[in-house]
Amino acid sequence: MAENRKNRRGLGIVLIIVLIVALVAAFIGYQAFMAPSIATDAEYFYVKTDEPYESVIKRIEDEGVVKNFTYFSYVAKAMDLQSAGIKPGRYKLSKDLTNRRLIGNLRGGYQDAVKFRFQNIRLKEDFAGLLGKSFEADSLAFLNLLNDEALAKSYGFTKDNFYSMFIPNTYEIYWNTQPKEIIDRFGKEYEKFWTAERKAKAEALNLTTQEVSTLASIVKGEALHVDEMPKIAGLYLNRLKKGMLLQADPTVIFANNDFTIRRVLNRHLAIDNPYNTYRYKGLPPGPIMMPSIASIDAVLNFNQHNYIYMCAKDDFSGYHLFAETVAEHLVNARKFQRALDARNIKK
Repeated sequence: MAENRKNRRGLGIVLIIVLIVALVAAFIGYQAFMAPSIATDAEYFYVKTDEPYESVIKRIEDEGVVKNFTYFSYVAKAMDLQSAGIKPGRYKLSKDLTNRRLIGNLRGGYQDAVKFRFQNIRLKEDFAGLLGKSFEADSLAFLNLLNDEALAKSYGFTKDNFYSMFIPNTYEIYWNTQPKEIIDRFGKEYEKFWTAERKAKAEALNLTTQEVSTLASIVKGEALHVDEMPKIAGLYLNRLKKGMLLQADPTVIFANNDFTIRRVLNRHLAIDNPYNTYRYKGLPPGPIMMPSIASIDAVLNFNQHNYIYMCAKDDFSGYHLFAETVAEHLVNARKFQRALDARNIKK
């Protein structure tokens, strides 16, 4: 009898030990596979194209991405991550992310797309810089494409007006997408933007879509207020119809490559550059900045009037005074010049 009790006690102890071991194993398994594992405050983890597996794993450890790297390594081995491979991309990190989910994302390439938004970009170099900051490829790779004459021609542009193909908006694009594929995406969006209705309006103006964008860039350069864009567009269209010089100050600033100019002077007007619309008739070879959708639509839906002159208002509100005759324009110009002098704005 005593021996039976002793055996039962021994069995009970064994069962308790087994239970404890099972609980510990379950706890470790839960912590390794199912518990939130992200330690870093970084919003994303980036895996470069062709980055070796060992390099990625080392960075996860060195950058403190996970709370317990031993657990992460165990799950990675259990899920055969090395054999499956890690896909390049931009992976969203959140505090509730588990090792199992993180490894599953890395295996499957389940990355978050970049919400790439751009507007008010002045130069190709600026745009290339923004692309380089937002995607895996560097800015030089993008700039080389933006300056590629053959590539521009393949989309129906010249190197000078290629910049007008990029319609400011928000685009979802994967971080590791190749530069040429990104450019191609913008080309497709350009085709979508230029609907049959917009193309018909451009044709009615006797302008190509590229020319509309070039004029829109000048309108955008002149206008601080969207509601004034159609009126400014109408003025420049009047000048084009009359065969007059556009005489747009923003083109002179662009031609001088000096964007600190606040007051256009005779020395600025003297530059011999095809973008100087005080010397060369018609539209310049390409846009002087990235046109906005609002400025493009302002050209296509311009205000009809007889104005051929304009001058900034002397109240510095950003609006303009418009005139049909030189005499009216000179009165407006003198008011603005006096206002500039009063503020000691000399250049």
